[in-house]
Amino acid sequence: MKYRWSIAPPHPALAAELSKQHGVSPLLAQCLLNRGHSAPEAVGHFLEPRLRNLADPFALPNMAAAVDRLFAARERAEPLVIFGDYDVDGVTSTALLLEVFRALGWCVDFYLPHRMDEGYGLSQDGVENCLGKFPGTKLLLAVDCGSTAVDTIAWLKQRGVDVLVLDHHQVSDPAPAALALVNPQLGVQFRELCSAGLAFKLAHALVKRGREMQLAAFTAFDIRPLLDLVALGTIADLVPLTGENRTLVTAGLERLNVTRRPGLLALKSAAGIEGSIGTYEVGFQIGPRLNAAGRLENAAEALQLLLAPDFATAEPIARALDSRNRERQQIERTITQEVIGAIRVRFDPTRDYVIVEGQLLWHIGVVGIVASRVMREFYRPTLVLGGDAGEWRGSGRSIEGFDLAAALRECDDLLVRHGGHAMAAGITIAPDLVGVFRERLNAIARRSLRPEQLQPVLKLDAEVTLRDLTVERLGELDRLAPTGQGNAALQFCATGLRLHRPPLRMGKEQQHLKLHVTDGNDVREAVWWNVPKDFVVPASFDLAFAPEVNEFRDQCTVQLKVSDLRPA
Repeated sequence: MKYRWSIAPPHPALAAELSKQHGVSPLLAQCLLNRGHSAPEAVGHFLEPRLRNLADPFALPNMAAAVDRLFAARERAEPLVIFGDYDVDGVTSTALLLEVFRALGWCVDFYLPHRMDEGYGLSQDGVENCLGKFPGTKLLLAVDCGSTAVDTIAWLKQRGVDVLVLDHHQVSDPAPAALALVNPQLGVQFRELCSAGLAFKLAHALVKRGREMQLAAFTAFDIRPLLDLVALGTIADLVPLTGENRTLVTAGLERLNVTRRPGLLALKSAAGIEGSIGTYEVGFQIGPRLNAAGRLENAAEALQLLLAPDFATAEPIARALDSRNRERQQIERTITQEVIGAIRVRFDPTRDYVIVEGQLLWHIGVVGIVASRVMREFYRPTLVLGGDAGEWRGSGRSIEGFDLAAALRECDDLLVRHGGHAMAAGITIAPDLVGVFRERLNAIARRSLRPEQLQPVLKLDAEVTLRDLTVERLGELDRLAPTGQGNAALQFCATGLRLHRPPLRMGKEQQHLKLHVTDGNDVREAVWWNVPKDFVVPASFDLAFAPEVNEFRDQCTVQLKVSDLRPA
């Protein structure tokens, strides 16, 4: 599968102006322009994200109504139940709000649904079990779910339960009749926020209101230590690291690296993290372990870990989550092999614009991860389903240019339920309708996608010379961090390169290559992972890569992590 190289068009005049205004190099200025930052104030906020620049939380749709109802419950000592979700975003949001409500005088408890037994979101089964556990509940706060739960919320309303929804997923039409639906999709601001960010905004709004009321507990309460949880949820949920998310994650990673939260210290130890924590460590080491409990059974363990009062309590939970994560990885590998094997037998790239695969007993806790892997293998919007004879549940992952949630709305009559956003969604479907569903989704995709969109794009920030890539320059370019969804890690290309010395095969199976490349003036080391054994490096070639600083024996050098190579 070859990439389509897409080099951002250079804007030398604009880059020079930006370089002069902000005292940055023309290369960093070009990278800022590539990310849509050109206005002086916007560039300043991007390069120096500050919590003081966060917008008023009451600008969120229906935030004032939610805060009013919550304070009424506090004044009456009325019990509040948080109905959370089982992924990292849902668990961190629930943990954050439990800390806030308990510290500030609410009577609060929580309920986390069981993925296997109750399904996704604010389901009827989940809500009935929740009310059974907490009889007499009259106020329920749905977190990271509820934006499409029209029937469930109507059912709750009939029973005299006020429902507040704090969620970032797309809202159904008609919207559920919650007392307050706090969802940025209903407004124009904050659309990048996930539920952990929204939980922080709700905490901010509560503290602001409490201070206006001159309540002592609120005056003394500091919400900034909660940012470690916000960073976890935001990075793990793959929402754009732009706008307020950039500010929250920047401050949150600082908190994570000095956190004294026992659960996170125990999890860091279980994951073998010894250095600093960045987006990679959260996304690939901490996040999967927190997710493991909810993927295989119930997410309560993950929540207990985040709220653990001391290391002795946290350590066995962290070890259990680490074990569950290894179990999850094995299940995921097995299903991924089965799915990819089944697809390869009959895959037609000219016809199959969307992949839908399901099988009885595929574990619904890992189908989302499997869908991600299959999507990367074939570069098609992908849904993977599992379950039992009655209903199959599945998760989907999409590609750029195909709004998966919108496509599912066109298949509403075939689905028991569905929800999500453009790039990721979940569904429930009767097994006998999967074939019809696959055909309709493919028809929608063939109507909305061009064939060239089915080839992955390698977006490159600029064409550079090897001389541009110094340790000092990479240090300056690091001001673009934290990178991730919506703020891609730097990728450059250099053209007309040659080998300075013969390539060196590395790895147990000799599957990796180390190259020393030259443009005639300078030499840089490059590493390329998982290269076919029969690959021969051309005499002259163009290289796409992510530049990194490699530290070895107290020496810092520039190393190029190869993304692709093509003949010059």
